[in-house]
Amino acid sequence: MIIRQWRGRTLPEKADDYEALMTKLAIPDYSRVAGLLAYYFTRNDQAEYTEFLLITHWESVEAIKQFAGEDYQKAKYYDEDKDYLLEFAEFVEHFEVFASSNPD
Repeated sequence: MIIRQWRGRTLPEKADDYEALMTKLAIPDYSRVAGLLAYYFTRNDQAEYTEFLLITHWESVEAIKQFAGEDYQKAKYYDEDKDYLLEFAEFVEHFEVFASSNPD
């Protein structure tokens, strides 16, 4: 099992709209992929920015490739992200799960 992690930041005044966009666009996009076991879309409101942290739990690297493409270590962005995000990290992080409290 693999954990995929992405972070993005937006201005506080755009955070609610970006959360709505992620709910409308990204969650269905992730959810359509076989091999996605779980997702956590989170946000942390700060004075200067709001940070979004997306953590997804996948069966395998092959499952991630069905979502992100062959170059699965690169971040996947939507066209609408340019209206919200302050920067665009090129890569995401992946972690192999070696222990879990989840029985699956």
